[in-house]
Amino acid sequence: MVQVSSQTAKETRVEPGAIRRVLVVDDSRLQRRLLGKALQSWGFDVVEAAAGDEALEICRTSPPDLVLSDWMMPGMTGPELCRAFRKLNRDSYGYFILLTSKSEKQDIALGLDAGADDFLTKPVNNAELRARISAGDRILRMERELQSTLNEMQRLYTALDNDLIEAKKLQQSLVAERYRDFGAAEVSLLLQSCGHVGGDLVGMFPVSDSRIGLYGIDVSGHGVSSALMTARLAGYLSATTPDQNMALRQMPSGNYLQRPPAETIAALNQLILDEMDTELYFTMVLADVDLATGRVVMAQAGHPHPSVQRKDGTIEIVGTGGLPVGLIDGAEYQQFEVTMAPGDRLMIHSDGMVECANPAGDLLGDEGLGDMLAGLRQTKGMACLESLVWKLSEFAGDQDFGDDVSAVLLEFKPVPIGP
Repeated sequence: MVQVSSQTAKETRVEPGAIRRVLVVDDSRLQRRLLGKALQSWGFDVVEAAAGDEALEICRTSPPDLVLSDWMMPGMTGPELCRAFRKLNRDSYGYFILLTSKSEKQDIALGLDAGADDFLTKPVNNAELRARISAGDRILRMERELQSTLNEMQRLYTALDNDLIEAKKLQQSLVAERYRDFGAAEVSLLLQSCGHVGGDLVGMFPVSDSRIGLYGIDVSGHGVSSALMTARLAGYLSATTPDQNMALRQMPSGNYLQRPPAETIAALNQLILDEMDTELYFTMVLADVDLATGRVVMAQAGHPHPSVQRKDGTIEIVGTGGLPVGLIDGAEYQQFEVTMAPGDRLMIHSDGMVECANPAGDLLGDEGLGDMLAGLRQTKGMACLESLVWKLSEFAGDQDFGDDVSAVLLEFKPVPIGP
């Protein structure tokens, strides 16, 4: 039986807090009235229930902030009520105090396991009751302040997420042209970020009727700062404004020639170090392609080695390595070249491909990528790149890659077979 001590006669009201509505559950009408009178004198809105089922219905329709429940009741016991109370769908946390004469450790453990927050032993002392309610009020206030903070964070996250979605569209627009037929050869571009925005960039730019430039770039890190760097680099290698393209040199005739790739990368290196206050750096492969002869001159700056697939399916890994751009003042870069024949193709790709890991943590590597290309020997253009992404997903066991994936695929057309 619950007994409320009589020392409550002239106690002051409790300041309004997180606990306002209190549900008192006891099969004894007298005990409910005694507790209810004390709670009302402190300014709480009190609701009474004579049984667990009745209390549970009240909790569903008009959730209380605090439940004071007797342990021993006919039908549903206090711990059973508490367990059912915890399963209800609530907008905020509800505090639950069990009133009991039980003091054994196993009984207390049973109540805690049922989800009770606190206990009061009978007969209930008003000073102790107020202290326990005040403790519960502090917890609920912290919970609601935290929830308010989380709601604000969610609002900000949603706004940021929407901004990043738009940023992704803008970044993808940097590679507006994903495929072009240059007559003797075709170029296809792949750019897939692992997040909203990423640090990879691929592109092509015409130089003359028989010359084109190709590049693959991977800026360090991920996210907005890397994406901003790719946007700036896209301007330095613009296909639409050749006078701003650092890879091109205008002749007195007004025509453009491509600067040696190693010279262009060295110039970009100095530009990054001299004019940009940033911790970012990037890897790169820049290629000068002669469509008439099949000669491709490239310079590599820390980027993965390009892959050449000959007409017969043979894979060659080419390149000299080199330092990333934006790390060492005065860095020099070496050039190398390959000669492409009709039916051959060249792929410049980011490390998101060769460093793609399977569930066991094994990296795909150059050899694994070569095997994939060999299996796609008869698949051309964008279909080849899209199929490559599917194969990478199968290898990784997940379509979400840990890094951006990008590639430039240059395919020299085979010689037409006459009638």
